[in-house]
Amino acid sequence: MMGPALVGIGVGPGDPSLITVKALSELRGADRVFGPTMAVDAVGRAESIVRQAAPDVVVERLVFAIIEDAVARRAAHDQAADRVAECLATGERVAFVTLGDPNVYSTFHHLADRVLERRPGTPVTTVPGICAFQDLAARSGTVLVDGVERLHLVSAVAGPQAIDVPLADPEAAVVVYKGGRHLPALVERLRAAGRLDGAVVGELIGLPGERVGSLALAASGPAAYLSSLVVPPRREARDESTGAEAGEP
Repeated sequence: MMGPALVGIGVGPGDPSLITVKALSELRGADRVFGPTMAVDAVGRAESIVRQAAPDVVVERLVFAIIEDAVARRAAHDQAADRVAECLATGERVAFVTLGDPNVYSTFHHLADRVLERRPGTPVTTVPGICAFQDLAARSGTVLVDGVERLHLVSAVAGPQAIDVPLADPEAAVVVYKGGRHLPALVERLRAAGRLDGAVVGELIGLPGERVGSLALAASGPAAYLSSLVVPPRREARDESTGAEAGEP
């Protein structure tokens, strides 16, 4: 694609070896690469992955306010969108890097919406990235879903009650993002629902301070914001040839 464009690039959960070939190609083909950060003098997590995977790529930082103050968040998004729009106005192809996937609990779509307010018609595309729960499932040897099982992906940033509805579906896997500070309360809900067996937690996956293991053993206190939980479905023994419960005709 020639001419100005905006592309959101998922760089995975933390391990630089998990960034895709397409993501690297897009990063190196962009005229400018932006990354989110909490402060202009701080290396953002997505930028840190790019530094390891593609040290030749320079990342310019955009400061975002990851707080509950809606006015402050809006002001930060607007300022970031102004900077991106400036670059697009000069004909640049602009990339924005984000942890995981740009279409899953990402800052990217907020930025893209505001950029389009300033420059309607700007081509906006995304490059998918590996999500933290996928890496966690692989590291822990957890089969997420099989057959006709379902998958619920929820954010617990607002509280542990986020898992109550998914837990009512016993044949579904439940993935919980952003629930680190509510970890003990989440564990209690899972225990009460009989869903703690096999549940795993991944804290800072692929990043310094990483912890991956049994959720039951990690329930003594809160965890980092970047924590993911995987709760597998309840599975009875089944006859693989028929799908019937073991012992049924």
